[in-house]
Order: sequence, then structure tokens, then C-alpha cells
Amino acid sequence: MSDISTIWNQTHGDWLLAGPALASGNDLATAVIISLFTDRTALPDDVIPDGSSDPRGWWGDDDPTQPIGSRLWLIFRGKRTQDTLTNAQNYAEEALQWMEDDGAIGGFDVYVEWQTPSTLAMRVTLFKNDGTKQTIAFAWVWNGVN
Repeated sequence: MSDISTIWNQTHGDWLLAGPALASGNDLATAVIISLFTDRTALPDDVIPDGSSDPRGWWGDDDPTQPIGSRLWLIFRGKRTQDTLTNAQNYAEEALQWMEDDGAIGGFDVYVEWQTPSTLAMRVTLFKNDGTKQTIAFAWVWNGVN
């Protein structure tokens, strides 16, 4: 059975409709969107950007050794620096690693860049087990501090 198809709408994920019903399919793309854009719990030494002590996280994390989501939310207000790009890359790789570990894909590559002064872009290439690849691109307006 396929998952409900989730698509990226420039600023957020959304379910895809097929007429009045929810569409299914696009399982790998849906897994990538959920993995990248669901908030993973911050690590004890992470600096919370809003100054609170809220580590966020997702209510569906029933196994603390395998958290769902990414820590990309930690850089949402970061400066437009190479360090921010490096963190974005590391957080994305951390969030997607489960797909390779579980055998859902053979591997993946993540590339991030400043597409414009206020836009962070990310390209994820999935290397499927059948030898083909699938590339998914994301870009969003950066609300960081310049």
C-alpha cells in the first residue's frame, strides 16, 4: 500500500489531491519531505534559536534512538554564512540517513547553496535500489539575519 502523496509547496508540505480524495504514491519524495521538514528534537548541546528551552521534536517519536525529522529548524534564523550552509547539509544528511540504513534506497547526496541572498536551496538525489536516481529540489525564502 502506498503512502499519502506529500508535495512541497515552496514553504510547506501538503497532501496531494486526486479529485476529492487524497492521492497516493511518490513514497520516496514523501519520505524525504517528512524527514527534512518535520522538527527533530534538538540535542542537549544545540542552541535553540528563539532563546527558549523548547527542544521541539515530534510527538510520533516513540523510539528516542531513531528520531523522525531534521534539525533544520535550528538554522531558520541563522546568518547567511558558510557555517549555516554546512549545518543545513549536515542536518539534511542526518535526517535522510535512515532511508539508506533501512534499505529503502542505495544512497543519497545532498547539495545546498545560497540561491539568492535570501533563498536557501537544497537538492537531494536519491540513488534507488534498482540503479535509477531521483532528484528533488527545495528552495525557500530565508528568514535569517543577513
